[in-house]
Amino acid sequence: MHVVVNAAASVDGKLSTRRREQVKISGADDLARVDRVRADSDAVLVGVGTVLADDPHLTLDGDDYRDERRTAGRDPSPARVVADSRARTPTDARILDDAATTYLLASEAAPAERLSALREAGAEIVVAGRTRVSFPDALAELESRGVERLMVEGGGEVIFSLFEDGLVDELTLYVGSVVFGGCDAPTLADGDGFVESFPRLELRDVERIDDGVLLGYDVR
Repeated sequence: MHVVVNAAASVDGKLSTRRREQVKISGADDLARVDRVRADSDAVLVGVGTVLADDPHLTLDGDDYRDERRTAGRDPSPARVVADSRARTPTDARILDDAATTYLLASEAAPAERLSALREAGAEIVVAGRTRVSFPDALAELESRGVERLMVEGGGEVIFSLFEDGLVDELTLYVGSVVFGGCDAPTLADGDGFVESFPRLELRDVERIDDGVLLGYDVR
């Protein structure tokens, strides 16, 4: 599986403010680029924190991209994936509608009644890991179901875990011309943080988009 992390951050590396609310960082041109990346992917992954904060839909915005996928014999939108160790996703979340397949990655510690309710709401449940999602196992299961290219849109703890497990192949980071500040504001890679054996990135390209910069990295 090829894993692409795509994110937008402030100049000081924050994904949002300390309130962890959805904040506009990029402009129309970058949002169109993100839709292109989604269209090229088999699935799009977010953490449950993103679902609880933003209630995203994670489907394609452009009709042309949906038509392009249909012509290629693919579903109109890529599958949606939620990393949710304890099965906290609301059963009325937009990500559970019938616009695309939705996989929910849970751990063995998730309450059985919550998994049953989410399955009833339309999620395909993938259990991997004892107390938290094991991404190596979960991604292997997704790959067995046809997910060969996975786009990861956050949040910071999910991105950190994927880097920690050595699963990231590419990182595209849009840096907007804004400063959020705040030691409690989410960053690109939260979690425990690295103190040694840091992920090695190789800068591939730099492009100005809207009033910001898009950085493209290969992960070695």
